[in-house]
This record gives sequence, structure tokens and C-alpha cells, in this order.
Amino acid sequence: MADAPGSRPLTLSIDAMGGDRAPGAVLDGIDIARIRHPGVRYLLHGNKGELERLLAGEAGLAAVVEIRHAPDVVGMEDKPSQAIRRRDTSMSRALESVKAGEAVGVVSAGNTGALMALSMLHLRRLDGISRPAIAALWPTVYGQSVVLDVGANVGSDARNLVDFAVMGAAFARAVFGIQKPSLGLLNIGAEEVKGNEEVKLAAQSIREANLDIAFAGFVEGDDISAGAVDVVVTDGYTGNIALKTAEGTAKLVAHYLREALKRSLFSKIGAFFAQGAFRILKVRMDPRTANGGIFLGLNGIVVKSHGGTDGLGFAAAIDLAVDMAKQNVVQRISDDIKGVAGVLSRLPTVAPEPEPAALPNVETA
Repeated sequence: MADAPGSRPLTLSIDAMGGDRAPGAVLDGIDIARIRHPGVRYLLHGNKGELERLLAGEAGLAAVVEIRHAPDVVGMEDKPSQAIRRRDTSMSRALESVKAGEAVGVVSAGNTGALMALSMLHLRRLDGISRPAIAALWPTVYGQSVVLDVGANVGSDARNLVDFAVMGAAFARAVFGIQKPSLGLLNIGAEEVKGNEEVKLAAQSIREANLDIAFAGFVEGDDISAGAVDVVVTDGYTGNIALKTAEGTAKLVAHYLREALKRSLFSKIGAFFAQGAFRILKVRMDPRTANGGIFLGLNGIVVKSHGGTDGLGFAAAIDLAVDMAKQNVVQRISDDIKGVAGVLSRLPTVAPEPEPAALPNVETA
């Protein structure tokens, strides 16, 4: 929800040192975001000397940030277990600020596995949520859809998948403004007899839960980009492979297109006259515009920016965090999960949750 007049401004906690291009790209992103979201403030966690040097002469940017010194950094190759043991990293300090109530959420371009482990350590899961999930905004022929999980959990049982459905639907309602989002379970076929037992049980449980969604049953891989549903639910192993496959396919299409446009004089002339159309295509295929993996199911907002993004991409991740805060996504998920407690209680016992250190180190778009 937006801040009431006279109340404390919306504040985000930023891991200023996470990512391949930090802290430069992080500051560039905040500089873009401050124009889009006037009134939002940012707690920058990182090397104070380096950040002050970069902010010198940037009066507009300096006015919306507060630097919190963090002497250590979580490396992109560090294991989650290593990150947990080091409490003075910019990532850990950023999450501590949310836990302390100084900020509503964290944005980081750092190591994904470490960020998930530290998020679970500092923020913990929402009551009633069996496992957190990473959600991604996926471009479709109609706009965007939500896909989760795309990497937080290697395997997921029926209870986990129902939780993901609740979280994904709440996120779609808040961010897309869809009152009754359509939702499908990713499967190897649309027929009811296909898929493993966990997916079938999840489908049955979602129907019994009477969620405020339009449940489409099973969807297949090609239905995601076709925009068949607003929310696609799957386990993290399958979701991450699907995500990386889609990224690779997009790069391949772009490569083929560039080759075709350079093949002959006539193709080059045609490309010249089609510059406007190609500019639109470039914008729609730009991964920076949908940058950000959203960690759902935690007591706080956590958005993971792609590690190699630039300022424009980091600003898009901030956009997501601001939208989630203003739409009160965390509370919506908490309310919705309470509403299906009866159905969830009838599901088989969930497998023990892995310790944070055991979470996979995956990189999301």
C-alpha cells in the first residue's frame, strides 16, 4: 500500500556491491528509479568510501540515499554456507535492515543461492508457506505472465505446488491488477492422466481449495510464451531449465535475424526501411525490461536482479520491489494462504525443508 500523507517514506534496502557491474550499475539504476518513483528512499549497503566517491557531484542521487558501511561482499561464486557465516557483507546487512523494519524490501544483483539462504535466515518464511519460490515475469504474446518456481527448489511436492499457486495468484493480482488471474500447472501434456502423482495431486487440491482464480488445469511448455494463462506453476528444477531454454532461444532468434539482414544488399535495404519495426522488436526482446526474480513466501520483499545487468535493468528490479510494496503483496499472500489451510492440511506431509546452506546457487533472469 502507498504511504499515507505524513507517514514514513517507502524505503528500500539495496545491496550496493552485488553483481558483476556493482556498484556503478546499482547507482545508475537508483538514479533512473528516483525519477520514476519520487519519494522512495534507499539504504545503500556497501563500501562507504567507494560509494561516497561515486556519489560526489550527484546531488539529486545523493539526496535519496543513505550509505551504510558494509566491509565485506558475497562473491558470485561463493557457496550459501559461506555467505551465512559472514555477517558483514553488503547482502547480509541489506536484509538485516528489512528485518529491523528500516526498509520494506531488498534489491540485490548478487549471488542467487546466497541471497535465498540469507533471506530465509533473516526474514524467515511466512506462516503456512512450506517453501519460498522464485517467480519470474515472462514475456508473452499478450504482455507478461508469472512463472514460479524458477530455481529456489530442486524438487517440489503437491503441497509446495499449491503454495506456489497461492503466491503466484496473489502476485498477479497485485502487480498486474487482475482480479481473477488464470493459472495452470506446467506438465508434459494437458490431459488429466498425464504427469507425475505430485502434479496430479496438486491439481486436485487447487480445485478443492476454491481459490479466487481461473484454474486452467495443465499447460505445456509452449503455452507459457503463448500467454495461455497469467500464472504458470512448476517446480524449481523444471522452471529454471525452461527459463534458460527460453533465454537461449531468444538469443538464437536474434542471431539468425542479424545474419539474415546482412546477407545481401536487398536485405540491408529492407532493414533500413524497417528500422522502426526493429526498434520496437528490440525493446520487446530486451531482457532488462523484465529484469528481476521475485522471492515469494518470505516475511519481506526480496527482488533478485540479474547479476550482469546495467542501470536500466537494475531500475526494472527496483520497479518490481516498489510495486510489491505499494500493493502489499506479502500481506496478500499471507491472507490467501490462510484461506486454503483446510485443503493444505489434508495433503501428505511435506518433505523436510533443506537448510539455507543447501539451497542451489542458481542465476535467474
